[in-house]
Amino acid sequence: MQEILLWVGFNIFVVIMLLVDLVIFHRKAHEVSIKEALIWSGVWIAVSLIFNVGVYSWYGHESALQFLTGYLIEKSLSVDNLFVFLVIFSYFKVPPRYQHKVLFWGILGALIMRGTLILVGVTLIAKFHWILYVFGLFLVFTGIKMLFQKELAEVHPERNIIVRFFKKFFPVTAGYHEEKFFIKVDHKRYATLLLIVLLVIETTDLVFALDSIPAIFAITTDPFIVYTSNVFAILGLRSLYFALAGLMDLFYYLKHGLAFILSFVGVKMLVADFFPIHIGIALGVVGGVLAISVIASIVRSRKGVRLEGPSVKSSKDH
Repeated sequence: MQEILLWVGFNIFVVIMLLVDLVIFHRKAHEVSIKEALIWSGVWIAVSLIFNVGVYSWYGHESALQFLTGYLIEKSLSVDNLFVFLVIFSYFKVPPRYQHKVLFWGILGALIMRGTLILVGVTLIAKFHWILYVFGLFLVFTGIKMLFQKELAEVHPERNIIVRFFKKFFPVTAGYHEEKFFIKVDHKRYATLLLIVLLVIETTDLVFALDSIPAIFAITTDPFIVYTSNVFAILGLRSLYFALAGLMDLFYYLKHGLAFILSFVGVKMLVADFFPIHIGIALGVVGGVLAISVIASIVRSRKGVRLEGPSVKSSKDH
């Protein structure tokens, strides 16, 4: 009974936080400033860490470490989504003041999809333990593929099956109509281009979820820890996008770090039955790799600025 109340209480909390965000703080469409985005990012990170303390009090030390490790993995993998969001918004030329609404509903849909995938994953693991080896091999393969992939994110909305299927049965306008997803013209309902952007965001996130969900199962198979770490990582994603949208170049080496992390957790999953890696070691590896990736990216960015500075100046002199 307590377990059920915990699940219900957590989901009620999530709904309340989303309503507060949408109804009170972002009721009117506006361009989200970096300051506002940083504040909200800080709020979500603080709430996540407070929840982690709650996990420690309720479940103990081991579960708290699992939540923190899972949260870091999901949060770092979600940064990869930010690059894709940037490409999608640029492709469709979405006005900045409408982007928040698209991300809000996109993330709400992502929560539902990931909750479903987690439920399916937990069920499969409970019935077929060997599925963990499949997940492990998939993560190692994905990590190696990400390392050698030249482009971090490629988006081809015109090839999106969901969008093409939707357009066959529902008329779509050519442009935006404020922040509306649907409009009525001559008593006929039309979908706006903003809804198409939302469909692309949702289907793209589903692809990313196929990587991130198996990764968290390498840390724990506890459905509550898996679900909550995913939820908290996604809830802060919208604010993180607006905070980092103009700073994407600072994460040049993040792809390499994520590739290593995916491969590492894949190997951890493969050897778990005969050589278990302690969760403390896993947390240290994930945190260390992320820190090295970000620091190396910042150093590279600063060196690039210093190298480019004189040439820009000399070109003006001529």
